[in-house]
Amino acid sequence: MKPEITYEDFEKLDLQTAKIIEAENIEGADKLYKLTIQLGKETRTICAGIKEHYNKKDLIGKTIIIIVNLAPRKLKGITSQGMLLAADSNGKPVLLTTESEVKSGKQIS
Repeated sequence: MKPEITYEDFEKLDLQTAKIIEAENIEGADKLYKLTIQLGKETRTICAGIKEHYNKKDLIGKTIIIIVNLAPRKLKGITSQGMLLAADSNGKPVLLTTESEVKSGKQIS
């Protein structure tokens, strides 16, 4: 378990729904996909280490939960503008998603 944080720390996280609109291989990356996501009216790029467990075509149209306000980070030359959330199930990432259809860009609380 990680160290306890305050409610104020948690409030700093901007968690929102996003829809995956494109998934691409990244040259020289065995584990990473470059994902183009729709976040409300905005389109963003994120990199995700899920390639070994998810087929690109199965990701298209999937609604995921992302951390929107994470500082951008370069991975394999691509600037990732957020991070998707996933749970670990026996070493396999399981994407956090919504129970029913939710528009992209909706706040998670």
